Order: sequence, then structure tokens, then C-alpha cells
Amino acid sequence: MQKLHSKADLERMANRLRQDVIKMLMAAGSGHSAGPLDLADIATALYFNVLNVDPKKKDDPDRDRLYISCGHTAPIWYAVLAHAGFFPVEELKSLRKLGSRLQGHVDRLTVPGVEASAASLGQGFGIACGAAYAARLDKRLYQTYCILSDGEHDEGSIWESVMFAGHYRLGNLTAIMDRNNIQIDGNTEDVMTKEPIRERYEAFGWHVLDVDGHNMEHIIDACNEAKAIVEKPVLIIGHTIPGKGVDFMEFDYRWHGNPPETMETERAPKKGLQGKEALKQLRTLNGKIKNMDL
Repeated sequence: MQKLHSKADLERMANRLRQDVIKMLMAAGSGHSAGPLDLADIATALYFNVLNVDPKKKDDPDRDRLYISCGHTAPIWYAVLAHAGFFPVEELKSLRKLGSRLQGHVDRLTVPGVEASAASLGQGFGIACGAAYAARLDKRLYQTYCILSDGEHDEGSIWESVMFAGHYRLGNLTAIMDRNNIQIDGNTEDVMTKEPIRERYEAFGWHVLDVDGHNMEHIIDACNEAKAIVEKPVLIIGHTIPGKGVDFMEFDYRWHGNPPETMETERAPKKGLQGKEALKQLRTLNGKIKNMDL
């Protein structure tokens, strides 16, 4: 799998993934929009720069492990896995369709590159802690990563995992929180207070880093710093804009669990786009996607 080191190349890939997410959701007519769009930069940084994974060696015992605890963000992970070479990009259009292996939540049994199935929020974190602890017992050097949503911190199982990892000082574990401040019922602080999230993790023995979740250099630097911290687990709080890249979705919690509406895309202005016909068609469909000048 080719690594990308140029900031421009990484940003182009993230925008391509956002385009794929929109096309997938439009074709499916269902699915989550806000989280997958705002996670595009983090997903790109991980798969095209940070992670030690190889689609040709999917079962390599020394590969890094990435667990998606917020399984509803599946579209972005399918998109990045496809572009990383784990399965054909053309398959993305089958999202949520009858007989497709690309289900609404990530599924380990059907999708190459997915480490664990996810559905009920809060469960993936415990699996990631177990994988990190197993690496220590087996004397393996792989890194374990876990993607968390901020909304799932309402779940008690999350805090059991936080406590476990802190107690056992799992220095090979890095959790990355998508801090987009929304969940399906509203803004996170209105549904159930999350702050002070940094101090809560630190109280359980974690090292905490805050980054701009849309800045490639910040994301990659934080992941590299986390690798160097071996005496305790690390939480990277990625501050993101929900629905990033689509102006009518940004900051609006109502797009957490809704796909782009045909009604919305039809009334959007048609600005056109130079380049491949697929990208022209995409701009014609939604007209409001920003930062897509590939």
C-alpha cells in the first residue's frame, strides 16, 4: 500500500473519500452523513501515513490494529479501505444494498480490513483494550488504535475501558475521539455533559492530546507522539466539524443519522466541475460540496 507524505496528496485523498461518501449515501438512500464526512482527514492520515497495514498481508500478526467503536461511521472506513486496496473501489456503490457486504455498520466477517464488527456504541473500545493487552502478553510490537465518537461517551462501557487501559498502563493503545460535538439527539453537551473530557481521561491515567481533526500535519504528528509515549495510553481528541465539506450539513446535528436528501441536492445551485465525468456528475448532484477542486 502506497504511503502518502505530501500534505497536498493527503488532502486530495481526503476530498476524494468525501466524494465517495456522498455518492455512497445518495445511492443507498440511507445512512449517516455527518460523522463519516468529518472523519475523512483522520481516516486518510491513518491509512495512508500512520498505520502499519498491508492489504496483501491482512492477517499479518504484527500489523497495527484499528478498531471502529462508532460503527455507524462505516461509509468513510469502507471508502478508505477500498482506496487502500483491501477491496475494489467499484464495490462502494453497493452500500446498504440487499446482498452487499458493505452493511450499515462495519462487519469483520464480510469486509476485508475490518478488525471487529460494531453496532451498539461503546463496545469497540473494550475490544481495542483487549487487543492492546494481548500484544503485551504475546510480546508483539504492533500499535492498537480505536476510533471513538464523543456521543458514545454516554455509555458506561466506555468508562470501564478507560479505567482498564489506565490501570494496566497500555502504552501501545491510542484512542482517537471524533469530537464533533453532536449526536443523534442533539448537541453533546445538551444530551449529557462530556466536558471536561481531557481532565476525566487524565484522572484515569491517560495522556491526552488535542488536535485540529482537519489538519493532516497535526493528526500525523499526534499519532507519532502517541507512539513515543510508552508508559500510558494516549487519547487524541480530534476537534472536527460535523458534515465537513458540505455547507448545509456542517454543525447541524440533524445530519448525524440522515443521508443527503434528493430534495436538497436538486435545489442546490449547479456550479459544475472540471475533470472526470464522475466528479462532474457529483457536483451536479449536490452543488454545495466545498473544497473538492481536485
